[in-house]
Amino acid sequence: MSKIRVSAVSYTNTKPFAYGLKHAGSFLDKIELSYDIPSDCAAKLIDNKVDIGLVPVAALLNIPDNHIISDYCIGAIGPVNSVFIFSEKPIREVSSVKLDSQSRTSNNLAKVLLKFYWEKDVHFVEEGIADAFVEIGDRTFGKKDKYPFVYDLAEEWISFTGLPFAFAVWASNKPLDKEFVEEFNQVLKFGIDHREDVVKELEPRDDFDLHDYLTNRIDYPLTERKREAITKFLGLVRAL
Repeated sequence: MSKIRVSAVSYTNTKPFAYGLKHAGSFLDKIELSYDIPSDCAAKLIDNKVDIGLVPVAALLNIPDNHIISDYCIGAIGPVNSVFIFSEKPIREVSSVKLDSQSRTSNNLAKVLLKFYWEKDVHFVEEGIADAFVEIGDRTFGKKDKYPFVYDLAEEWISFTGLPFAFAVWASNKPLDKEFVEEFNQVLKFGIDHREDVVKELEPRDDFDLHDYLTNRIDYPLTERKREAITKFLGLVRAL
């Protein structure tokens, strides 16, 4: 049997998944694993270069035959502390926003919040100078105190909708064997259950609480409420 090609994401918030995969034993013989930034992970799945990816939920709109295969995700039920709009002025005064080249979902989440929550019509740029910028992942660690206005996009989404949020889900671009999916879920669960060990393996930071981040800020179970949030979010993205 040919190996299942899997693209994971190389951010701190995915370290529990990586830990599970590292300790997966014979399961590793069934997969071909690569680590990518979120946008590349999505592109690989869209282009059929991998069979499974931890993809930004916004990318599901570009995968016609997508299947969410896991009980786990990168989600939040409160401030996530790694997905922000940083700004030199209050959001009500912002007229331009620079998007994050590594993101699909967070860029779209910023657009959704600006249009439907803050009711702002702004100009989005990919390069150059802007009043504010979207940034995600490890690059945001320790930056909250460096800008006068900081907006945690998970927290703002929850204020807007009353729902949690799922930033990324494990998805395939084709139906997969049920037994394989069950084993894959067990591998991921092992990593989630061993987050204390994951934190011990990380390089400590003076400017960011990694333990709090992985045990409190990132919420991994893909609950029905998060699935409801995905449906609502994708509907709003379509309406942009």
